Amino acid sequence: MIRFFIFLYQIIVWLPVFLVSTILTAIIVIIGCSCGGKRFFSYYPGVCWSKIICIFTLSPIKVIGKEKLDKKQSYVFVSNHQGAYDIFLIYGYLGHPIKWVMKQSLRKLFLVGMACEKAGFIFVDNSSPLAAARTVNEAKKRLQNGASIAIFPEGSRSRTGKLNVFKKGAYQMAIDLKLPIVPVTINGSYEVLPVHSFFIFPHKMELIIHDPIPTADLVSDNLRTTAQNIRQLLDKSRNKIESGLWEKYKGMENK
Repeated sequence: MIRFFIFLYQIIVWLPVFLVSTILTAIIVIIGCSCGGKRFFSYYPGVCWSKIICIFTLSPIKVIGKEKLDKKQSYVFVSNHQGAYDIFLIYGYLGHPIKWVMKQSLRKLFLVGMACEKAGFIFVDNSSPLAAARTVNEAKKRLQNGASIAIFPEGSRSRTGKLNVFKKGAYQMAIDLKLPIVPVTINGSYEVLPVHSFFIFPHKMELIIHDPIPTADLVSDNLRTTAQNIRQLLDKSRNKIESGLWEKYKGMENK
């Protein structure tokens, strides 16, 4: 019976709110950024949109560790990826301006893709080493006035809520840009909207911000040294993220 009422609520209330707020936010971002207000409109409309979605999902949210961030510092945020609500949690409650690093395919989404492009989000092109290098150079140009990068190193959402294999791209970018890495742990979003599900289920969610990991002193004068540094950063951040997971999410996802 409870699931039936949740379903009705989703169709009658949540879905219209999601669609209308998404379209309005995209239009506001496109117009605002096009009119010269990129610093404001590339971030704050998305924050409001994310919080509206979370509020109407009826899920309590707890944030830990915001005091660890310097608002004048740029970071590379790396987070586990439990579900679609990870985006709303990070965008709405991190409290730090970010540029998302996104799949190239998302550029094609109606209005949303254009809004992301206008906001200065970074679309990853891994088709060749030269294209990947252009992504890093593009990131350097866009990280101004304290803006940061947010990436999900797993690449795709977890099927069980547990961690999957981390990819190296975020760490290569952090070393190249000389930016601290901030591990972020997300709990509970898997319960709200897991992969392959179309229905929301209200559930408490948690965002844990860990201590930044510096990269400024890491040398990258040869491929071997760079590879070692990337592996160390990846392992350290992954361990930090796993340390904050609820017990039922600990361990590796079985493929």
